[in-house]
Amino acid sequence: MLNEEKPLNFIEEIIEEDLRNGKHDGRVLTRFPPEPNGYLHIGHAKSICLNFGLGQRYNGKTNLRFDDTNPVTEDTEYVESIKQDIQWLGFQWAQELYTSDYFETLYNYAVDLIKKGLAYVDDSTAEEIAAAKGTPTEPGVPTPYRDRSIDENLSLFQEMREGKYKDGEKVLRAKIDLASPNMHLRDPLLYRIKHAHHHRTGDAWCIYPMYDFAHGQSDSIEQITHSICTLEFIPHRPLYDWCIDKLEIFPSKQYEFARLNMSYTVMSKRKLLQLVNEGFVESWDDPRMPTISGLRRRGYTPASIRNFCDRIGVQKRENMIDVSLLEFCIREDLNQTAWRRMAVLDPIKMVITNYPDDQVEELVGENNPEVEGGEGTRVIPFSKELWIERDDFMEEPPKKFFRLGPGLSVRLKHAYIVTCNDFVKDENGKVTEIHCTYVANSKSGEDTSGLKVKGTIHWVSVEHAKEAEVRLYDRLFNDENPAAAEDFKQSINPNSLEIIKKAYIEPDLIEATPKKGYQFIRLGYFTLDSKSTTDNLVFNRTVTLKDSWAKEVKKG
Repeated sequence: MLNEEKPLNFIEEIIEEDLRNGKHDGRVLTRFPPEPNGYLHIGHAKSICLNFGLGQRYNGKTNLRFDDTNPVTEDTEYVESIKQDIQWLGFQWAQELYTSDYFETLYNYAVDLIKKGLAYVDDSTAEEIAAAKGTPTEPGVPTPYRDRSIDENLSLFQEMREGKYKDGEKVLRAKIDLASPNMHLRDPLLYRIKHAHHHRTGDAWCIYPMYDFAHGQSDSIEQITHSICTLEFIPHRPLYDWCIDKLEIFPSKQYEFARLNMSYTVMSKRKLLQLVNEGFVESWDDPRMPTISGLRRRGYTPASIRNFCDRIGVQKRENMIDVSLLEFCIREDLNQTAWRRMAVLDPIKMVITNYPDDQVEELVGENNPEVEGGEGTRVIPFSKELWIERDDFMEEPPKKFFRLGPGLSVRLKHAYIVTCNDFVKDENGKVTEIHCTYVANSKSGEDTSGLKVKGTIHWVSVEHAKEAEVRLYDRLFNDENPAAAEDFKQSINPNSLEIIKKAYIEPDLIEATPKKGYQFIRLGYFTLDSKSTTDNLVFNRTVTLKDSWAKEVKKG
């Protein structure tokens, strides 16, 4: 939701001026108009938060309208995913609508333009039409069909609807100005023929309105007060206004803001579809994808994405947002909400030689130290043999290495202080086991030893540990702006996913729930994968504890 303490953005200023002037009888009605031809991404999240946020802020409403005018690329799978994403982000639409709801009305609008001498049927090919439009420095020329009579155009347009012509054989064009400096006003296409099955209207139609025609008229039909688009639609606005003016219908107004461009990411649905179809990622909801479903599966929360969209604000100029801001927002959220647990990803065994062989202690760890009361506690079993991280031990530790090595001491999280006395190697010289002694009166919360150590490490009891697969996700691209590359796929990060088939986790984590965030102490934030099973637990890394990429960039 929009932060009321922030200064108004330019769209809010427009709305408040309209409200002061009593425009639209004080109504505010926005709309979110996705095409159901792919999954929504983080750029759409900005538009969702803006449109629905404005509705909430000004006691208005927001419609969800699917721009389903191209049956070749659309699917009900995309419709359902879009609805799920919007609701997951925390918003609810006033009405669920479809441009296909208005096909008959839009057809009649086109007929009205023909009757006014403002539209005509053109038999030219797409190439011929493009050539006749001229260039930005040269005016266009009329095709042989521009001066057809109104009656002939009405008859041909009716026959187009009846299916008498093949795809591409005829189009309906607006008759505006072939010399206009705005290429979008040089007799733009209004309708094209597509003999394709539509996911809602079936085979009832074989002609479909172009977006530039359907967009403004659909806004007008719904009486949208503020139609918010991205900057690339600025040159389309004169056509939006022309159609509404000539049809003499409700005057919706279009306003443009800068789309979201984010580093190390591509935002084109076409490119994202390539990644899916060519097997670079598993699916639209692969946790490396910038799709809302991918971010959800990776462990991002609705609050973190709303906060991100609020922080970046609404601008009139294109800019590049650093992905580290998105990562900051999820860290900030999960630091407050994620339960702490211990997991060992690269295990080496520690044996506490002076601990009783058969003894098991039940230690207590709080779930969330960031919240008063800790959101409860969980029991952590402790025994003679533990798994610790391999990099928490060094055979020849350097100075300021505050973990384990010969003669070095550390505290085991929630447990005791231990000192390394010895270690075991295999025939290849690899350390396989660390031998330590523990200080019996150094138990966390009850420490009377008086000993001070600088390091604390995590661990899991060997006897009680559970196994899980852990997926370490990283950025999908190595280049800051992969979309600008000649072939964006050349900058795919080959190390964007590391799969650890057998990690050891606290036994409590077998009760982990999807959509819940967990901080694996010292390792990062993780969540249970949506496709995890009781027989094969899978955890996805949402984000590291710190921004390691910033350091790498500085090194570079």
